[in-house]
Amino acid sequence: MFSALTAWTNINMLEYICEETVWQKLKSESRPILLYGMGNGADMIIEKLNSFGIEYKDVYASDEFVRGHHFHGKKVLKYSEAEEKYGDFVSLMTFAVKDDKTINRVYEMSKKQPLYSLTVPVAGDGLFTKEFVKDNEEKFDKAFSMLADDKSRETYINLLNFKISGKLEYLIPSFSEKYEVYENILKPDKDEIIADLGAYNGDTVEEFLNATHGKTQKIYALEPDKKNFLKLQRNTEKYDFVKAYNVAAYREDTVLKFRKSAGRQSKLSDDGEEIQALKIDSLIKEKISLLKMDIEGSELDAIKGAENTIRTYKPKLYICAYHRNDDMFSIPLAINEIRNDYKFYFRQHKYIPAWESNFYAI
Repeated sequence: MFSALTAWTNINMLEYICEETVWQKLKSESRPILLYGMGNGADMIIEKLNSFGIEYKDVYASDEFVRGHHFHGKKVLKYSEAEEKYGDFVSLMTFAVKDDKTINRVYEMSKKQPLYSLTVPVAGDGLFTKEFVKDNEEKFDKAFSMLADDKSRETYINLLNFKISGKLEYLIPSFSEKYEVYENILKPDKDEIIADLGAYNGDTVEEFLNATHGKTQKIYALEPDKKNFLKLQRNTEKYDFVKAYNVAAYREDTVLKFRKSAGRQSKLSDDGEEIQALKIDSLIKEKISLLKMDIEGSELDAIKGAENTIRTYKPKLYICAYHRNDDMFSIPLAINEIRNDYKFYFRQHKYIPAWESNFYAI
């Protein structure tokens, strides 16, 4: 794990990339490769492994979850069975987790034998590789130069190394608690007017209210997925200051197609149901003091649609940066083009893989 011990001047990000790309390392791996977990995440990783010509031998899960499952024609082994069958093997973690118990268990497993958490983008194409950083070196350097504190810089460098290598030794020590962001960076109060883009089921509405001791002036909560929107309505109907909208935040006022999912990861798509999409500049006509975006890869479009709001009111920003490979530089650069007086902070909250990587700006 990287630790900042030097002055941050004339930084070349490639000098701080300590690892080789995990996909290339797997191609030359002589030990058997096993998938740890099943489901959509495993499907995506299998597709990428196939594209590299990398063979995986088996699939396993934690002993308590195995009940005679089969996945892609293979019987799912218990972890104990995988150890007995293969001894020394390489694990590719294929699921997401944020609870302490599972994170600690996985971290301990990674110390016994190689275990990688692979980064596959939620939106967009390509993989996060060392070559990707090299191809976008100037943009990474510029984004890094805009970070306001050492914690942001250390986290940023560690996240680059994690995304390239898949090693948990870079990710887990980088975790920050969300409450620290509210207490030390965003500092919301009872007078906030908040725009929550990607409000899901109202979980961040509750997060905001916890930070403001249950009081705020108004929250505009946007959620395009109809099922999630109904949950949002139910969960926030007790608050008369929450205005919920079943729309997508976008760069223009239009109608888009939206692919539903069983949870957070519904997103814009070439196929799916038609939904109303609006610019924040069109929808909200008052001064927003805090603008949050977690919209599954459409953050840049939403920023474009909020240009006037950002330029005029300079709201505090909370923008997720893990859906697309270029989020780690494109988001702060896009904001900086609108206003160049923001201070940017970068934090990684508790999640494997590196979901909940967020920029906060004031």
